[in-house]
Amino acid sequence: MLIVNDILKEMSPISLDEMSAVKLMNRVDTKYVAHDIIVAKLFSLIKDEYFVQEIDGKRVAAYDSVYYDTEDNHMYIIHQDKKLKRDKLRVRNYVDTGNYFCEVKHKNNHGRTKKKRIEVGQDAFAELKSAAATREFVEKELPTYDFDGFVKKLSTTFERITVVNKDKTERITIDFNVRFHNFENGNDGGIAPLVVMELKRNGRCESFFQKTLFELRVKPLSISKYCIGRALTDKTLKQNRFKKKIIKLEKLEKLREYDVTSDFTTDI
Repeated sequence: MLIVNDILKEMSPISLDEMSAVKLMNRVDTKYVAHDIIVAKLFSLIKDEYFVQEIDGKRVAAYDSVYYDTEDNHMYIIHQDKKLKRDKLRVRNYVDTGNYFCEVKHKNNHGRTKKKRIEVGQDAFAELKSAAATREFVEKELPTYDFDGFVKKLSTTFERITVVNKDKTERITIDFNVRFHNFENGNDGGIAPLVVMELKRNGRCESFFQKTLFELRVKPLSISKYCIGRALTDKTLKQNRFKKKIIKLEKLEKLREYDVTSDFTTDI
C-alpha cells in the first residue's frame, strides 16, 4: 500500500521465526474496515508500538486463496443466516514464501475462531481433490460434510501487512487491494480502496491498536472476504444480511472523497 510505504520503513521488523510466538490459532478476532487514507493516519500513530513482519526484506506480502463450498452453498448460507457456528474451507498460496496450505476455520458460538491447516503442494491449489492428504485432513476437520461434494467457488487476491505489538500478545493483519473472482459465473469484483483490518488476540487483553482506532472513530465491522466476495459477484445468491454491509462499504468508500482532516467513521 503505497500510502504507508514511508511509515513502514520506520517500523522495527519482526521475522517469521519470531512471529511463531504469536500464531494465535485459537483466538478472538475483531475486524475493522476503513479507507486507505485513514489507515495511513492509523500507522503514523501506532508505528512506535508495533513490529512489522518482514520476509526477505519485504514488508508487504501477497496472498491468493481459493474457497470451497458445497454445491448448494451451505457454508455461505449458514453465515448469511447469522448462525454463530460456521466453517470455511480454502487452499491458500502464501505467494512470497511459495507455501500452499489447505486451511479450515471454525467459529464457535462464543465468538472464538480456531484455524487448522496442513501444507500441501501447488496441485492442491489448482484442485482440492488432487492430493490424498487433503481428503484425510478435511474429512477429519469437517466430518459433517461430504468431501467429494466440495466445489470451487471463489478466489481472492490481496496484499497484506502484518504487525505485532511489542509485548507479542496480539497480531493485526491489514489487507488491501482485495479482489475477487467467481468460478461459477466468471464475474470479478473488489473493494479497493477499502482496507480490511483484523485484530487477533487470545482473550480480550488491552490493545493499543484498538484504542487508536476508537480515537479515529473507526468501529468494528464484521466482514467475511469470502461471503462479501460471493455476494458482490453473484446477485442471484441470498444476501439480505450482506446487502447492509455492502451499503456500508459503499458509503465508507465515498467518505474518502472528503478532506483528509475531516472526521471519518464507520458509524454509518
